[in-house]
Amino acid sequence: MERYTTADAMNDALVNGGVSHIFLNSGTDYPALIESWAKCRAEGRPSPKIITCPHETVAFNAAQGYAQLTGRPQGVFVHVDVGTLNIGGAITNAFRGRIPVFVFAGLSPFTDSNERLGTRDNYIQFIQNTFDQNSSVREYVKYFTEIRGGANAGILVSRALQLAKSDVAGPVYLTATREALAERAEPFSASEGFRPAEMPALSREALGFLTRALFTAKSPLIVTDYAGRRPEAVDALVRLCELLAIPVCEPPQSGMNFPTDHPLFLGTDVAEAVSEADLVLAVDCDIPWLPSRVSLPANCRLLWLDVDPLKEAIPLWHFPAERFFRADAAQALGLIADLGESMLMDASAGKSVLGEGFSQSAYHAAIEARRARIQAQHEAKAARYAAKERPEEDGRITPEYLTACVSRLIGEDAIVLDETITNQELLTRHLKRTKALTKFVSGGAGLGWAGGAAIGMKLAAPERDIVALTGDGSYLFSCPTVVQWVARKYGAPFLTVVYNNGGWTAPRFAVNDQYPDGYAARGGEYWTGFDPAPDYAGVAEAAGGALALRVSEAASLPDALEEALAAVRGGRCAVVDAIL
Repeated sequence: MERYTTADAMNDALVNGGVSHIFLNSGTDYPALIESWAKCRAEGRPSPKIITCPHETVAFNAAQGYAQLTGRPQGVFVHVDVGTLNIGGAITNAFRGRIPVFVFAGLSPFTDSNERLGTRDNYIQFIQNTFDQNSSVREYVKYFTEIRGGANAGILVSRALQLAKSDVAGPVYLTATREALAERAEPFSASEGFRPAEMPALSREALGFLTRALFTAKSPLIVTDYAGRRPEAVDALVRLCELLAIPVCEPPQSGMNFPTDHPLFLGTDVAEAVSEADLVLAVDCDIPWLPSRVSLPANCRLLWLDVDPLKEAIPLWHFPAERFFRADAAQALGLIADLGESMLMDASAGKSVLGEGFSQSAYHAAIEARRARIQAQHEAKAARYAAKERPEEDGRITPEYLTACVSRLIGEDAIVLDETITNQELLTRHLKRTKALTKFVSGGAGLGWAGGAAIGMKLAAPERDIVALTGDGSYLFSCPTVVQWVARKYGAPFLTVVYNNGGWTAPRFAVNDQYPDGYAARGGEYWTGFDPAPDYAGVAEAAGGALALRVSEAASLPDALEEALAAVRGGRCAVVDAIL
């Protein structure tokens, strides 16, 4: 019978909310949804594009990647409890990284004897019946609820999207039984009232306080790791830093927040920069440094400006800031720069802006002296880094040389995904990124993000080069056979470069750090190596027809990378397995 169902209402609400893609791993809980999508196709009604993903990790990472690049949440539809559990590692990344993703999972039918349309008709539906499916993800979502019928399904979906997009952004999780999805519903029409909430602006007092603090500091420093999620924030940060000659540092696991070739950029050497600072402003930053390794100088002030200044989802987190400000970084930094320019103009006109004894000419001289000092530091670091961008004497590939080769090849408009883990600090030093939204990290601790996320970003920006840089361990976590199959099926070619150091390096570093003279260090056995080595590139070729290249000699690396990128631009994925 032709009728409008809860599944139809969900579809219309998703379209109304800007969801253009659903990354799907379906099961026996999906008849009403599949019927709804088929009905839309037959009737010419709008619905999101369905991307079939044979593993939930890839589905979630693709939706996250799309949202990271565009800011628009996409749909991840998974199969009841088991599908939900399969996105576990991925959903933690979106939650920690504040990435909006809409997740839907079916529930086992609540009837078993034909009481309702959608009743249980398969043995597996008894095994999949849980007491509280939502509890498996509740710590990693902003919002979760069950759609219990067609009366308000559209409203619940719209509310979930509204919450996902509102800062602090993040994933949301909805569920429904087969009976509820098949129930007759009233057609959902686009309605107002679901715009995301706006972040509060800085108060006049807070704006003045921050501006004066930056003006009066002799050696200010800004540390940020995710301000660059919005291009406007990058522009505002550059403007403010150029105005007052303030250097910028990033923790190792950071996206693109500040042009790496800018003379005020000091890279990831946060400990060194902090040691010389009398004021540190943390902007959209989770962990500016490790408290066990770095301490602020006794005379150094710490201020915090952040969309999430208290990290309310992290149980143990403490940095002794003088004040915390909750605000949108782009807006706040722009206002501080506006006020700073106004103060300098007033000072030039002879007005007192910082009290008695303020000398505009002396202040200008101090800023220019600081600018020259920081630029000299930047240039010295750049020279040291460049000196390391060479192979070993025996012709083996170093990660510095590999990164430099990639950087020279891809250009400034390429989008880079960094999941190299133990090489992430190195990447910031040797990978030139000058434009907003051209470098991304996962945002969390779940490995395997880069492959699926690259698909999502390519679907969002088909005209751009997408380059996934990944460790060999991270590559295995990504479900590469599924990644390559999906990329081929939906025309989303991208380049993967595997930083192959033969296993999990992070655990080995951790053991040596905690037990430098221990049995593991003396014996050399850490149970972290991948020997015999998988054929990383060959897996991609077999699963998705990718160009497969394995390179162990530095002399062959530039040509291999160039061949791989040409294949991607021709419509074919490519994997370069670089043996480090």
